[in-house]
Amino acid sequence: MSQTTKMRDTRQLPAVSDRHIDPHAYPDGIAFLDGQYLPMSQAKISVLDWGFLHSDATYDTVHVWNGGFFRLDQHLDRFFAGLEKLRMTIPFDRDGVSEILHDCVALSGHRAAYVEMLCTRGASPTFSRDPRQAVNRFMAFAVPFGSVANAEQLQRGLRVAISDKVRIPPASIDPAIKNYHWLDLVRGLYDAYDRGAETALILDFNGNVAEGPGFNVFCVKDGKLSTPAVGVLPGITRRTAFDLCSEEGLTAEAADVSVAALKAADEVFITSTAGGIMPVTEIDGAAVAGGKVGPVTSRLMTLYWQKHDDPAWSSPVRYP
Repeated sequence: MSQTTKMRDTRQLPAVSDRHIDPHAYPDGIAFLDGQYLPMSQAKISVLDWGFLHSDATYDTVHVWNGGFFRLDQHLDRFFAGLEKLRMTIPFDRDGVSEILHDCVALSGHRAAYVEMLCTRGASPTFSRDPRQAVNRFMAFAVPFGSVANAEQLQRGLRVAISDKVRIPPASIDPAIKNYHWLDLVRGLYDAYDRGAETALILDFNGNVAEGPGFNVFCVKDGKLSTPAVGVLPGITRRTAFDLCSEEGLTAEAADVSVAALKAADEVFITSTAGGIMPVTEIDGAAVAGGKVGPVTSRLMTLYWQKHDDPAWSSPVRYP
């Protein structure tokens, strides 16, 4: 008998703890889970949840700015559409989810917040491999607002690298369903970091530009705007950019955007709920628009934040 086997035979089993002691830190915020409002540090899911084990989940994020939700109805539309496509059910209708989101923000006290609603496939009580036997699980949370670009980057523009990683094709996963399949995006990010950039864009299955981790991309050429049409999430901020262009009399279209076309653009910007409209002034080490934030991008950025004061676009949080 080996020494290792002898040690196993004589070693006492460790004690089973009656509760988990979490050593990690979390942002200040409030979560809703299983009918309870909790500090973020207490919001947990099971390691057997399909959302964790299989990335089987859908979600949506909306932000609060100056105490008001921005375009909440559109985010709710997309979330409930994703639930239907994934055959998930939750015990709340739109008004119920809206009320929970309002309560998370109000209880947190945040006037600027990143707010998420999500549903996982849940777990099966018997660890069944049949997704129909899993109990779907809805949760939501509100934490302080965070942007893809920090204050310095918003002023000078982001440095972006184009990775050769390919976004999951829409024939595999419908990009209109907001999901957590991010390994292609994360690998693209590391490609960008290795090349001294701050974030990444990855390609679609045809070799054209697709999107980045949590954002869409637009380019401006001769006063006309274009954004990738295939294999990308139809972002709410992307839609907002189209709406602003319509108001400003600018031409904007969804179409194939080649790597060469993006690099030859007069201006480039990205769009995300986490940050709004954000300028790009460097791609793969080469300057865009002479390394300065362009006039179309600047105008749209200004209009975007002005819309947060428009009651047609924003709805106030009911703080205590």
